[in-house]
Amino acid sequence: MAETAYFERLDGAGRFRATPRLSGAWRTDEQHIAPALGLLAHVVEQDRDARRDDGLVIGRLSWDILGTLPVGEVETDVEVLRAGRTIELVQSRMSSGGRDAVLLRAWLMRPGDTAAVAGTALDPIPGPDELEPWDPTTVWPGGFIESAQLRRAQEEPGRAVFWVRSDVALLDGEPVGGLAHAARLFDIANGMTVRQDPREVAFPNLDLTAHLFAEPTGDWLGFDTRVSFGDRGLGLTASVLHDERGPIGTMSQILTVRPM
Repeated sequence: MAETAYFERLDGAGRFRATPRLSGAWRTDEQHIAPALGLLAHVVEQDRDARRDDGLVIGRLSWDILGTLPVGEVETDVEVLRAGRTIELVQSRMSSGGRDAVLLRAWLMRPGDTAAVAGTALDPIPGPDELEPWDPTTVWPGGFIESAQLRRAQEEPGRAVFWVRSDVALLDGEPVGGLAHAARLFDIANGMTVRQDPREVAFPNLDLTAHLFAEPTGDWLGFDTRVSFGDRGLGLTASVLHDERGPIGTMSQILTVRPM
């Protein structure tokens, strides 16, 4: 595929076109939702920077996935749900054909110098150079999975540490911040250490919530991931997020588990 970005901007009013680079993984005629989540994070940051100049940072992103998206044109908008001098709650939305498909609520908070007390009890994982390459297209189809470069150490089905990067930009010809750059890959976690063969059991996620105590930096994004299936059709993918400095936050995805 020749596309070097997951999305192209169509205008300044929040319209974008998805490229074939983000097709799959449950169906290749639909978007893999991961880049869409990154695009909504970018839209929130753009709106923030247009409204204020004090550099509020995003500490929590909570996406609800309301439905599927075609590989085509999408629309986005942003609204401030709770304005404030030091804390804001902002919502962005992605729709297609007049139907809402993804909602993001993000908490923005005033930054400060806390280097003297910084630290975490979350365990680090081996760096990307310490893990073996793994080909995710052996499990999943689609342009998005094909664009991902993986290094993984799997302990058992549903339990692994892995690193992912992609040379495909979020937006064609438009710079994005470190958070949106990383967020375009967050949703890959649910498929990188499967408990069951996805040809036999479907387990799409309905949401994704990330809590961050540091903004991601660099191209490699690390995951320490565990997948759980309950006995009533529910599941959970839980991850600790890393960049090459160490842990930066946590992430969870609720699953609807459907044996075929």
